[in-house]
Amino acid sequence: MPSDNNARFGRIGIWSSALHPSEPAGVAAVSAAVAELDALGYGTLWLGGSPSLDQVVPVLAATRRITVATGILSIWDRQAPVVAEQTARIQRDAAGRFVLGLGVSHGGFNPNYARPYSTMVEYLDALDAAPDPVPPSQRVLAALGPKMLKLAAERAAGAHPYLVTAEHTAEARATLGPHALLAPELTVVLDTDIDQARTVARGMLSMYLQLPNYTNNLLRLGFAASDFADGGSDRLLAALFALGDAETVRARVDEYTAAGADHLALQVLTGDRRKDLPLAEWRTLAEALELPPRA
Repeated sequence: MPSDNNARFGRIGIWSSALHPSEPAGVAAVSAAVAELDALGYGTLWLGGSPSLDQVVPVLAATRRITVATGILSIWDRQAPVVAEQTARIQRDAAGRFVLGLGVSHGGFNPNYARPYSTMVEYLDALDAAPDPVPPSQRVLAALGPKMLKLAAERAAGAHPYLVTAEHTAEARATLGPHALLAPELTVVLDTDIDQARTVARGMLSMYLQLPNYTNNLLRLGFAASDFADGGSDRLLAALFALGDAETVRARVDEYTAAGADHLALQVLTGDRRKDLPLAEWRTLAEALELPPRA
């Protein structure tokens, strides 16, 4: 692992779309949660979904040392010059703790979706040309295929792939080269009842299996269309998720690390969909993964 990535992102982070609440009433709970995640020793907070940069500010204010990244900001939603100006303002107050995660999202979510690779190149050009440019070292790209992965190595600090296998991680490392950041997301269900864990996983996965960017990537990895039926085959779940106890999660983390990941962004699912901030599970994983707590 490159030492600069280790120091900046840490070995393990948390990915959660609940870290940018849509209602003001949720800000206090999120602020308390991210402060604890900082103290537990996690290296990076990934604000999942497509958060606004305004929603990054309270997370940075509530933490002291942890890196905060968007995972990801959709390039279709916000113009590059505005994003560059906001990023520069955030960085002035964040002492370098903010990383701009960018992605092309999905056609079904964006009516203007077209030419995703070329549009990403143009977006990065606009960030470079802005009065307050966003340096490549301060941005990462959501990347699945070889072209976007190469772009992530050439024009950003590296890649943040979502919903990928350890085999994809090995292929991504080969494409990125040895020095670019590789920070895949890994979804976790801490439940020793494997049938229940699979039910929770399928509840999340079924939506993503409607999106061609993900299914095409999985087909490239050797899965078949039959693996996408009924929320995903057992084989697909085993490849994409960490299902079981904390030691099972640790073994899966080791698998991705051995495949070439610098950093794992863990997304924790629970059987209770209303439980947006699974603090107990985050604490369990911090202990099992032997994260160095911060005073």
